[in-house]
Amino acid sequence: MGPQAGGTLGPGAVLVVMPAYNAARTLRDTWTAIPAEVVSEVLLVDDHSVDATLEVASRLAIRTLALPHNVGYGGNQKACYMEALRLGADIVVMLHPDGQYDPKMIPSMVQPLVDGQADMVLGSRMMQPGAARRGHMPLYRLVANKALTWVENKVMGTSFSELHTGYRAYSRCFLQTVPFLRNSDDFLFDTQIIAQAVAFRQRVAEVPIETRYHADASSTSMSANIRYGLGTLAVMARFALHRAHLVPSRLFQP
Repeated sequence: MGPQAGGTLGPGAVLVVMPAYNAARTLRDTWTAIPAEVVSEVLLVDDHSVDATLEVASRLAIRTLALPHNVGYGGNQKACYMEALRLGADIVVMLHPDGQYDPKMIPSMVQPLVDGQADMVLGSRMMQPGAARRGHMPLYRLVANKALTWVENKVMGTSFSELHTGYRAYSRCFLQTVPFLRNSDDFLFDTQIIAQAVAFRQRVAEVPIETRYHADASSTSMSANIRYGLGTLAVMARFALHRAHLVPSRLFQP
């Protein structure tokens, strides 16, 4: 059984947020695997799904927020984090409801935040050799992931093992510091918020995870993947130009 849904969150609360779109088939299993001893509550933000996502959530101990129209993956995350701040969460973990990321890794994800050693935590599939392929990550995704991460590390002066994971955790202070509402409403949100973390000198930690690609896990088309890759390079260009004081960007301004 997963964590309960209740009233306002107390001090030190760990809130799991699920940006959901058509997740009816996988939601229950994902929620059930969440470690209740670590997580205070679960918030699902439904991006105007056309399946029974909200109906399934209503039968579970999940707090839900139904968006009146589809806003995209990044727009959904904005709603997740704004609601998390409103509820008073101290630590926010983003967990996809499609089962691709193992909920049992949540304790490892939140520990650097609890210990005060990080402001943002990334779950990396590349820290353990072979973990990505064991989780059936397609080879083309693995190569693209590593290539983009290499470019981003060069531009930002960092040494992360993976910058394209969807498993993330944030401190309340991080979400109050980084201007994430200025970010894209699509998948580029994930790249932009990492670049913002670096620009605003936030402490970012990585923990090793494994992932599980399967038939019900969400996926994107090849054209969408190409647009994402080009968009990531554009974000890095904006970052470099801003850091060089050539072209200021609102993404990286207080």
